[in-house]
Amino acid sequence: MSKLGRFFKGGGSSKSRGAPSPQEALARLRETEEMLGKKQDYLENRIQRELALAKKHGRQNKRAALQALKRKKRLEKQLTQIDGTLSTIEFQREALENSHTNAEVLRNMGLAAKAMKAVHENMDLNKIDDLMQEITEQQDVAQEISEAFSQRVGLGDGFDEDELMAELEELEQEELNKKMTNVRLPNVPSTSLPAQPDRTPGRRPGMPATAQRPRPASSRRAEEDDDAIKQLEAWAI
Repeated sequence: MSKLGRFFKGGGSSKSRGAPSPQEALARLRETEEMLGKKQDYLENRIQRELALAKKHGRQNKRAALQALKRKKRLEKQLTQIDGTLSTIEFQREALENSHTNAEVLRNMGLAAKAMKAVHENMDLNKIDDLMQEITEQQDVAQEISEAFSQRVGLGDGFDEDELMAELEELEQEELNKKMTNVRLPNVPSTSLPAQPDRTPGRRPGMPATAQRPRPASSRRAEEDDDAIKQLEAWAI
């Protein structure tokens, strides 16, 4: 029995027991393509032999040459039919492969959906909300602990800052008074300074100065004291 006959016979038995699997159908189609390919090679060889036979007889035996050409035409017609059949089988095989791929994708997606459903059945939204709230609370506690550790411990935070500033100013004033006590003021001259000549414009030399008189000693002493105080303040700064 030929492969083609076995294929149709097997197809009938498969139909009686149910639809074949995609893998089985693809295997049968590949077998059919292989068988038709071999049939093509056989027909091509037959065509070449008939053509050579027609050329051999030629004008010597026209009847034999024409018979060879007729057989060549029938073989070429069969070869053309096989080419069309192979194209149809190839298209069917590609469609079946795509269908099988789609079926596998659909099956795997269905399994994934069932797995997700099984996982979600064990999950309670209320429990998830409680868990997220608990996580948030613990994060807040951790943040407070971190801030507590990062704060510098102040040992003297109970004192009044204004009182401390006032005490500091008193200490500075006492130190300044001590420095002023230790400073020796310059001696004030007891004699009066000679009178300066009058340089008033329009006045002749030798004329007695009546408008300008020397300053008293008390005024000069006050100015010298002011100068000494300014020096002391500059030294203290």
